[in-house]
Amino acid sequence: MTGALGPERVRRLYLAGVASGFAAGAWLGAAEAPTKLASLALPPVVVSLAMVLGVFVARWSVPALVRGTAGVGTDVREAPHLVVWALLAGGLWAVANTLTIFAIRDIGLSIAFPLWNANSLLGIVWGIVLFNELRGARRAQWFAVLGGAALMFLGGTALAVASTRATTGGHAWRGVTAALGAGVLWGTMYIPYRKAYLTGMNPLSFVTFFSVGELVTMTAVAMAQEGGLATLARDLVEARAALFWLLCGGFVWVVGDLFQQYAAKYVGISRGIPLSNTNQLWGLLWGLFVFGELRGSGVERYAEVIGGSLVMAAGAVAIASAAAGATERSAWEAAARREQTRYHVDPAYVRAGLRGEAAASATRGRRPVDWLIVGSASAVFVGLGLLARRPAVALGWTAFTGLVAAMLALLVGTGYLLWRTTRFN
Repeated sequence: MTGALGPERVRRLYLAGVASGFAAGAWLGAAEAPTKLASLALPPVVVSLAMVLGVFVARWSVPALVRGTAGVGTDVREAPHLVVWALLAGGLWAVANTLTIFAIRDIGLSIAFPLWNANSLLGIVWGIVLFNELRGARRAQWFAVLGGAALMFLGGTALAVASTRATTGGHAWRGVTAALGAGVLWGTMYIPYRKAYLTGMNPLSFVTFFSVGELVTMTAVAMAQEGGLATLARDLVEARAALFWLLCGGFVWVVGDLFQQYAAKYVGISRGIPLSNTNQLWGLLWGLFVFGELRGSGVERYAEVIGGSLVMAAGAVAIASAAAGATERSAWEAAARREQTRYHVDPAYVRAGLRGEAAASATRGRRPVDWLIVGSASAVFVGLGLLARRPAVALGWTAFTGLVAAMLALLVGTGYLLWRTTRFN
């Protein structure tokens, strides 16, 4: 199906996917930091809903700015069934994100992060079972993936044990359960991801409909939890001074998730998802050095948390390093043909997507509605920014500045690589 797609093009797409995975880790790792506001007595579902509102705004404005909504319309015409899958994935994300709020409240950011990153294990399973990933792979590649999965399991177990001793308040295992539940939901969410990208959909289109599923699901969950729309509206008004920061968290998440989408597209979910799960190290850095989690704990406790995180990260890197060979890529193409036949998608559209190119039918350019979306999103952030107050949370400003600088460097560098290689296709 790839036809004239030569080794050099394959290598460049792989490098773009790997770089996207690393950039995703940095931005996804930072996105959860605003949920520390949950410790300020905000209901967890309000925190999650506010983040989802930020996600919704970002997931329409960023694609409108980068590509234009006309391109989204092209993808809907070519593969309308993927809209349903995107809505489903968004619903799973919303519930999982709510569970992370409970997890962070009970066991802290630096410990909860690696636990919900068990989603990598499910990503590997679904990639192999449903999408022909690792089919025809060499023995060394299988060893890297399965050995990496074992390391991630061991690291996660060490962190779960450490959390029961590092957390006060008697809710450690509740936090562990919430974090692992989020991992299961996020791991399942990657099935729609891979279906979309084997079929040829542009990541910037997929996330726009993904956000609708997120918002609808999260609103329903919040209303049920808070006792109705009136109570939820009152809670949002009372939390207005914090909404700006939580929407910023949702915006940062979108940047990370877009990079994760490109990683899943170009190196598969069995590799791309573990690679983006280097966010656990970024979450560790934010938790320990910016928010001072575990401050005053003994050396043994630090060793358990840091050691468990490093073991899990080593497993993720081992998995991601197992680049797909020609035989495995042929198996990927067979999975793409299956999706094409099942849903009656134009073969040229699927072929262009696998090559990282725009389909011939793609509509290009931005329209006035795109600038209206971008302007409206900017107005939302400016308005809430005027109402915002600095959270009463002690921060390590030196670490904060360094982490933000590193994130911006990855954003610019990886964004340029993606544009040069795929023009964001």
